[in-house]
Amino acid sequence: MKESIHKYFQVGTIQWMSFPKMGVLESMKRIAADDYFDAVEITQCKDDAEREEVKKMLAQSHLKVCYGAQPRLLGPKLNPNALNENERRKAEATLLEAIDEAEYLGAEGIAFLAGKWEEKTKEQAYQQLLMTTRNLCNYAAKKKMMVELEVFDFDMDKAALIGPAPYAARFAADVRMTNSNFGLLVDLSHFPTTYETSTFVIQTLRPYITHLHFGNAVVKKGCTAYGDKHPRFGFPESAHDTAQLLDYLKVLKQEGFFRSDAPFVLSMEVAPVGEEDEEIVLANTKRVLNRAWALLED
Repeated sequence: MKESIHKYFQVGTIQWMSFPKMGVLESMKRIAADDYFDAVEITQCKDDAEREEVKKMLAQSHLKVCYGAQPRLLGPKLNPNALNENERRKAEATLLEAIDEAEYLGAEGIAFLAGKWEEKTKEQAYQQLLMTTRNLCNYAAKKKMMVELEVFDFDMDKAALIGPAPYAARFAADVRMTNSNFGLLVDLSHFPTTYETSTFVIQTLRPYITHLHFGNAVVKKGCTAYGDKHPRFGFPESAHDTAQLLDYLKVLKQEGFFRSDAPFVLSMEVAPVGEEDEEIVLANTKRVLNRAWALLED
């Protein structure tokens, strides 16, 4: 493309994935000072002092702020579709807190993920997740905020209820029947883990997608970084490199996601593996995105 990617997307990165070793304030400053980024995705701050400093940086930055509540669930192993009502309410409680924190930091919504499930109680889990999501949407609506569910693998690593694209479409349609401030977050990294392609996922979920991620995955059992680990592009035995990112961009273009008047957030979700350097891996991701964009036909 001859035109800049920044015309059509708010290019972002996910702070806790890009800089898992570096302190939050130092990494936030590096992202905020890097004009490659139009957006940043943040998560729960450890205390009020850190939260206040992050808020100050964001206020100066002109970055679009997104809030990922996934670590609030994954760390303490909370499940928003738990069959046990007390367990479901614990997950809902932290997500309601996430909405408040996101609002304070300047985000316009939160993203979260479904929890683990079992085949024999799948429909019950689905109804529990609907309850949680509608409650979140109702609360967020009072603040004019969005709630987004990220689509994950269903049987490989995170083993989340939502789930393959057709099931995610059913869920999104059900929520949208009652709540318009709901959308889906899709991630190129997850397509190999759900045994799907960019074309299939984007076309299946097109009416409900409100947020985009891209990255890489290793889906060969026994290999380093197997599962939902988001290794760098070009990682040994991994599924994605420039060609796959280019295909993702082609599908997004043909399906109408290039919107200069209201650009989608397109965040890189890539993390260093082992002793890899955080900043080198982030630069790798920028290079791959730049190359894929350059190869994309006008």
